[in-house]
Amino acid sequence: MARARDALFVFEPGDTPVGADLRHWILDAATPMTPSTEALLLLADRSHHVHSVIEPALESGRNVVADRYYASTLAYQGYGRGVDLDELRAATDLAIGDCRPDLTVLIDLAPSLANEREARDESDRFETADLAFHDRVRRGYLELAAQDEAGWFVVDGAHSEEDVAAVIEDRLATLPW
Repeated sequence: MARARDALFVFEPGDTPVGADLRHWILDAATPMTPSTEALLLLADRSHHVHSVIEPALESGRNVVADRYYASTLAYQGYGRGVDLDELRAATDLAIGDCRPDLTVLIDLAPSLANEREARDESDRFETADLAFHDRVRRGYLELAAQDEAGWFVVDGAHSEEDVAAVIEDRLATLPW
C-alpha cells in the first residue's frame, strides 16, 4: 500500500540502527523491566525515529505509512500495562512534537482469534503476555478510536487478509496523496 503511493513505509520499534538496539531490549521477554521503563524505551526509539526518518521524509514532500505509532504506546503501555495515560500522552508529545498521523488504521481482531492464526513467539515480551493483557490493549485501541472517529479507520480483521487489504485500500484512496 505504501509502495503503490510512493510513500515511505516505517515501523516501530527498530527501524533505525539505534532503534534496532532498543528493539532487542524492548522485545526480549527474558529482560525484566517495569511498564514505565518499557514505555520510555519505546518513546526513545520513536523520538529518534521521528527526528531522523519521518520528519525529513515529510519535509521533502513524501508521505509516510507507519506500522505502529502514537496510539500504540497508549494502547500497550497505558491500557495494557497500566501506565498513567496522561503521563504517556505528555511523554509522547515530548518525543514526537507535532508530528501526528493524518489517519490511524486499526485492524481490529479479537486476541483469541489472532492466537489461532499465528503461533506466538515465546521470546517476545508482548507475544508472551497473557490474553487479559491483549484484551486490555484491544479495548484501549477501540476507546482511542471512539474518541477520535474522524482520525481513525477501524477495520474488522476477522476477514481474509485480501478482504482487509481491499477495505483499507478503498479508504486510503480517499486521502489526498
